[in-house]
Amino acid sequence: MRTKIIGITLGLLALGTTSSFAGNEDRAGSAGAGELLVNPWARSAGWGGAGMSWVRGIEAQFSNVAGLAYLGKTEIMFTNTNWLGSAGIGMNALGFGQRLGETSVLGIGVVTQNYGDLPITTTEIPEGGIGTFRPQAMNFNLSFAKEFTNSIAGGINVKVISHSITNLKAQGVAFDAGIRYTTGLKEQIKFGIALKNVGPPMQFSGDGLSIETNYVFSGMQSATNQKVSSFELPSLVNIGASYDFHLSSDSAAIENANVLTLAAAFTSNSFTRDQWRGGLQYAMRTKKANFYLRGGLVYEKSVFDADLSATALTGPTGGVSVEIVTGSNGGSIGIDYGYRASDPFGAIHTIGLRVDVR
Repeated sequence: MRTKIIGITLGLLALGTTSSFAGNEDRAGSAGAGELLVNPWARSAGWGGAGMSWVRGIEAQFSNVAGLAYLGKTEIMFTNTNWLGSAGIGMNALGFGQRLGETSVLGIGVVTQNYGDLPITTTEIPEGGIGTFRPQAMNFNLSFAKEFTNSIAGGINVKVISHSITNLKAQGVAFDAGIRYTTGLKEQIKFGIALKNVGPPMQFSGDGLSIETNYVFSGMQSATNQKVSSFELPSLVNIGASYDFHLSSDSAAIENANVLTLAAAFTSNSFTRDQWRGGLQYAMRTKKANFYLRGGLVYEKSVFDADLSATALTGPTGGVSVEIVTGSNGGSIGIDYGYRASDPFGAIHTIGLRVDVR
């Protein structure tokens, strides 16, 4: 039965990959809902998303939902990001994960972006001065992940997407799926594959698409609704691997007390350039506290050339996490920080709080 479930999941991933990446480079830049490509979580963002095969817990909702299966008992996370540095875009993420049994985990997450107050302009008053409006983007995630065997876990995530301004809105739904495979004597080798943001096109609707016409001589009014094109979602496939180097030589030391993890991933985007990701994470664990230091690099074509680059991100990432152990089972309360370099907007900082109950 487990083999059948795994086979079906892999088949869906292959089918989604074939249907989502049948396009060509002419499609670049034509997708909407670009916020679905932004990692809101500090830990995985700190090493450039390279650890998609290693990531675990609620933040696996973004990178590879199969990692949700390795959550302890209960986990709560919150992060805040100044997206694109000085651009004035705020991003908040709140996640909750709960183990349902020995092998199954349920996850809920909400990610919001707000763009501040923008001036209202019209064709008659292009300079503004008549008020402001506040665009917002939000996606709600509901995930389920399961360990099929000691080596294989899989998961699926359903996200509801919402964009809105004062008189326009668009809503849609998308699906993610992922598989993670763990092997090695100390389970130090991990592989992962994830398909993300697969769903039907979205389209804006609302009063903002209506044009009112006043007829001077008759005194009558009429409203004309404009047609608006739909837009596709930024679907992609992530493939990655990681290896844990266990550095502790004292057999009496805490298990896995010092671990250096090397991770790499490849992202095949259907509407932008493909990306290569590499990262390192060092973990030092004690009976009272845990410490993590990580760094990464995200490379795509012309990323180091400001004139030819297709992204404001310039590649380097970094981060740190500090946890206070709260119980004998390994539960903890921690603070996470992630850094991403951006030009010309400046540094992107993500700060988060994490509560892990085991």
